[in-house]
Amino acid sequence: MNHVRDLLIEIGTEELPPKSLKTLSNAFSESIRSQLAGLGLTFSSSKSFATPRRLAILISDLAETAADKELEIWGPPVKVAFDDAGNATNAALAFAKKNKLNIEEIHQFIANDGKQEKLCYRSIAKGVETKSIIASTIDSALNSLPIAKRMRWGSSRTEFVRPIQWLAIVFGNETIQENIFGLTSSNNTRGHRFHCTHELEILSANSYETILKEQGKVIADYQQRQDIIRNQITELGINLGGNTVISEDLLDEVNSLVEWPVSLAGSFEQRFLKVPAEALISSMKEHQKYFHIVDANNMLMPHFITVANIESHDPQKVIDGNERVIRPRLSDAAFFFETDCKTSLEQRRDKLANIVFQDKLGTIYDKTCRVAELSSNIAEHLGADATLVKRAAELSKSDLVTDMVLEFDDMQGIAGYYYAQNDGEENEVALTMNEQYMPRFAGDTLPTTMTGTIVALADRLDTITGIFGIGQIPTGSKDPFALRRASLGILRIIIEKKLQLDLADLVKLAIEKHGKFDDNPKLSDAVIAYIIDRLRAGYEDRGISAEVFLSVNAKHLSAPLDIDQRINAVQAFNQMPEASALASANKRVSNILAKVNAPISQTVDPALLQEPAEIALAEQLTLQKTKVSPLFAVADYEGGLKALAALQPTVDAFFEHVMVNADEAALRSNRQALLKQLQDLFLQVADISLLVVGK
Repeated sequence: MNHVRDLLIEIGTEELPPKSLKTLSNAFSESIRSQLAGLGLTFSSSKSFATPRRLAILISDLAETAADKELEIWGPPVKVAFDDAGNATNAALAFAKKNKLNIEEIHQFIANDGKQEKLCYRSIAKGVETKSIIASTIDSALNSLPIAKRMRWGSSRTEFVRPIQWLAIVFGNETIQENIFGLTSSNNTRGHRFHCTHELEILSANSYETILKEQGKVIADYQQRQDIIRNQITELGINLGGNTVISEDLLDEVNSLVEWPVSLAGSFEQRFLKVPAEALISSMKEHQKYFHIVDANNMLMPHFITVANIESHDPQKVIDGNERVIRPRLSDAAFFFETDCKTSLEQRRDKLANIVFQDKLGTIYDKTCRVAELSSNIAEHLGADATLVKRAAELSKSDLVTDMVLEFDDMQGIAGYYYAQNDGEENEVALTMNEQYMPRFAGDTLPTTMTGTIVALADRLDTITGIFGIGQIPTGSKDPFALRRASLGILRIIIEKKLQLDLADLVKLAIEKHGKFDDNPKLSDAVIAYIIDRLRAGYEDRGISAEVFLSVNAKHLSAPLDIDQRINAVQAFNQMPEASALASANKRVSNILAKVNAPISQTVDPALLQEPAEIALAEQLTLQKTKVSPLFAVADYEGGLKALAALQPTVDAFFEHVMVNADEAALRSNRQALLKQLQDLFLQVADISLLVVGK
């Protein structure tokens, strides 16, 4: 019976990068687990630990040795291994030599593989001992971690993300001593940097977490520590009469900065609330890692929460210190806001001529001019206020030269909204200053105003056409101008806002505004194809197959809303019981018609219809065309395909009873024309023959 023990591995370090801790921990633990499993070493469960000063993993019920493994090496067939006289051939000699077998005994190694007799050598590979592979497993895991930049320390040539200070390896109750990264492992760990200044002895692997918590003042479990912080800051917010706003990214970062979290609430002067809340929040969050609190109306309250890594004898002193630190930060934000308000966005616009957008595409000022013209054209098409839209586009980037945005880059657009309000601009113009950047990321909200919607589209179209025009098309993971995100933004806006806009028209207009790409006739097609291709992954995420997308994409359409309506219709059709047969029939039709060299007639001659099945199909096509034409006219593609599904039994009967390629040319041509009408009916929506997978 194989014995099992718990294995603890702890890597003690200088403070690890907080934004990388979670990733490093997951990668380290996954590597250890996968290596053990790959060696055939079984275990019941594992638990990861991660704090600013350590990465650790506890493997429970790990086998002391891997099970022996029976190896089976198959050689050449007997008829190849021996000649007619039963003598070993060169093939048998080579097999014997490779496996160190006595050629005189080679006849003993014959077995049947279920098909024929072959040479076969069976042996037992002894399972590895866990203790013998611990060092190499750890070394491999550490060297494979996703570390962008490694560092050296002391006189060692060893490299890691931060200097390694200690190693602890305990297998059951046994201390494992190995030399890894220039250090000898032991059963000693270290507790909190300030609360526990002496080493702690780990008597057994499964006592690790308890020892650190009770003796070392360290909550080693990353998730447990995060839950503690979440509960603490939530309770503090409630005690102050508000709600703590918890950013998951900030929570992860703060959790990765502390080993013994103690949350404390502080305050700042009421006068700072005159400053845009986003600026105050940015200052607290980015610079100080504070959580902010809002009231029942979602208005910022003059309080903050900090998470300390120490349990102070005088918590108020810690709070006072944090309040002193945040005050000048908020004062700076207030100063920037007050100073910026003295100069209008209109007055700042000329300064944009000093900021290069892209060497070959001019300045940010040039970009606003192009976007203003393009926005005006789109507004006219949609029946929006072109004057309002043009004004918003002209001012859209003016906040880039404000002190607020120069200090807090995440205030771009938000600052513009407040400054436009201060300047007395129309509310829709002010809102557009921020809405032009929506959606900023996947799942983000879309612009709420028509002006914001149009400028958001125009800005992205200008960027994509310009970058494509100068030949800097994204490749692989390189996308410095975020064209993928811009494309997804365009698609989401048009589809979710249900805008009747065609990319062919939009891209053509955007290219014209650049005024320098007239000699590149393929540019428009390349941009449209790039944007439309972004749809594919989005549909696959929704469970819509690639075949459904390709069936619609085969029509080479460029109006996103229309494409979306067709894809949803084909997806619904594809779930119908008739879909498979009709898709196969259309595939068959495509193959038949592809072999026809002469032009196919647009009409069917009723006089040439002889078989009952072809007469029935002709009648059904006429009937269904009458039904679906008004549906397709109003883009009710789903209703149209549902109606066409009724053709399935008639189509099946046609192919069962009618010979399309009849000997008589007139009959053959007439039947081809009949199939062309069938194909054309479905092609009004998509090429459903592409729904047939693997054919």
